[in-house]
Amino acid sequence: MRKYNIAVVGATGMVGGKFLQVLSERKLPAENFYLYASAKSAGKDIEFMGKTYKVLELKEENVLDKKIDIALFSAGGDVSKQFAPVFAKHGALVIDNSSAWRRDENVPLVVPECNPQDILKHKNIIANPNCSTIQAVVALKPLNDAFKIKRIVYSTYQAVSGAGVRGFNDLKGGICGEKPQKFPYPIFGNCLPHIDVFLDNGYTKEEDKMIFETKKILNDWDLKITATCVRVPVYYGHSESVNVEFEKPCTVEQVREILSAAPGVIVQDDVKNNVYPMAITAEDKDEVFVGRIRKDDTVFSGVNLWVVADNIRKGAATNAVQIAEKAIELGAVKNQFNA
Repeated sequence: MRKYNIAVVGATGMVGGKFLQVLSERKLPAENFYLYASAKSAGKDIEFMGKTYKVLELKEENVLDKKIDIALFSAGGDVSKQFAPVFAKHGALVIDNSSAWRRDENVPLVVPECNPQDILKHKNIIANPNCSTIQAVVALKPLNDAFKIKRIVYSTYQAVSGAGVRGFNDLKGGICGEKPQKFPYPIFGNCLPHIDVFLDNGYTKEEDKMIFETKKILNDWDLKITATCVRVPVYYGHSESVNVEFEKPCTVEQVREILSAAPGVIVQDDVKNNVYPMAITAEDKDEVFVGRIRKDDTVFSGVNLWVVADNIRKGAATNAVQIAEKAIELGAVKNQFNA
């Protein structure tokens, strides 16, 4: 079996730590791991898969001699813009979790359950979509294939971990009455209809991301999509109300059957027994959970869905590792280690 040299960039962060957990669980065919972080964290020891790894400072001289095949990035957009091309130049396939490359027409934006074929178009960089987009399109792709989506209305309820450690700490500290450090207002006991910065059109950047990324992943620039994204006092797990209008007729039974057979989806939809997806039960799981499936009788053909997933796992780390797995399967990794 071919083995690969794998780097994790941003290894000491929240998503970087989840990268390591997912890598240890899914057991990619790795020969060597290299863990990178900023100068502030360089030299730190990390226990991983029975070994102790010394964190390397993220700079080019620590990259050029490693023959890295796959680099998983979660270190922010500015860092990715600077260093993803460095890793790519030295032969690595970069899978980046930031927003830095998602809108680049030369960079595939991939959710393996939806558009794995786009991996083959990579020029050594692949973008991992936004967490809220990933879980939505995993549920929407099979329905689009069956009934052709005409319009989507997203309303999201997003966990504080999506805002990183500072966002997580704002909820944790807010319980004790501490002032927020990340959010403009307290998140404990509150909901903030404000994720990322506001744009001139009144939408937030998060909402704009969901709209753009859904179109790119589903390869349909004519899709009508609107979104409202809300931060809620939940630690892990994004929840989404997704209203979908189709061009072709459908029944609730057909939608439930298609989603039950869809890759990466678990249907939890037995309202008579109070069975429906919740953030608390999706935590630390890789699947996307769908329930509250019901007709929208205000349109010719439409449904409402409730979609839940762990934003740090499927919404970030797991999706990136799955891209790496699929790239290996498709022969889309250079494999310098075995060269």
